Amino acid sequence: MERQPLATLVSLAGKTALVTGGAMGIGEGISYRLAEAGATVLIGDLDAAAAAKAAAELTAKGWQAQAVQLDVADEASVAAAVAANPTIDILVNNAGIYPNTPLTQMTPADFDRVLGVNLRGVFLCTKAVSAQMVARGAGGRIINVTSIDALHPSMVGLAHYDASKHGAWGFTKSAALEYAPHGIRVNAVAPGGIVTPGVAALSSGASAEQIHGRMARVMIMRRLQVWASRWTAPVGTASPGPPGRRSRVPRLVVEMACAMIVGHDRERTPLGARPACPGHVGHLVRPRRVLGPVQEGGAPAVPHQRPPDPG
Repeated sequence: MERQPLATLVSLAGKTALVTGGAMGIGEGISYRLAEAGATVLIGDLDAAAAAKAAAELTAKGWQAQAVQLDVADEASVAAAVAANPTIDILVNNAGIYPNTPLTQMTPADFDRVLGVNLRGVFLCTKAVSAQMVARGAGGRIINVTSIDALHPSMVGLAHYDASKHGAWGFTKSAALEYAPHGIRVNAVAPGGIVTPGVAALSSGASAEQIHGRMARVMIMRRLQVWASRWTAPVGTASPGPPGRRSRVPRLVVEMACAMIVGHDRERTPLGARPACPGHVGHLVRPRRVLGPVQEGGAPAVPHQRPPDPG
């Protein structure tokens, strides 16, 4: 089947879209697709040269785009950019930073800087553009780029980033309620791990496939460690939860997850190999007998066995 150009499926002709952080990474991809669909794209970015380069690449394809130097954390900068473009129909709050700093080493300035861009920037841009949309009475669309990391933190060092993105989730819901009567839809998208040029630059020349593999294993390992700490215990110790109760997590399930983690980028470990799992996972305790009601004297009235462990 022949694939049709995006503009024939989704037409944004006559619409103007502002994409913050639109010169590179996810923002550049968003700008590309909006321009391809026929919108006039305002590429807002703190890096004026990068914004100009991205806009030139789009206009070279015959699409409509222009660069806008914009500091989303600065109220005056946002106000000036919006005032110079009074017919914005679509706002994509994409600008964001993610410096990796462990909480024990994080300063208030570090925290404020990330929230200034990632959350204050969403607020300032939404407030300025939505006022313009309400005044025009033509409705509009606002899309906030959050992150799956807001709900499921993937690694140490992103406490400020996760806080900012979690805040953007709540902000989106509240803004949606407020602007719905004006025909303005406010939504959020939460990307997972994306191999952007910025991520690739921190990955020592690894291929996109290798980077994705690393991301997947790190995220699975983090989840598994949390899961194991909640539901398993080393031999000879009590597990979390009701007194006397041991883990009920099937061993096979944990071993399947471990098999994915210890595999290499281009190799998969067979489940039958039963790889050793790090941390608590290596000390899973099989479920003990579950007893029925206790008679006088302490003997169980109707002892019974749980089904055998599938592992």
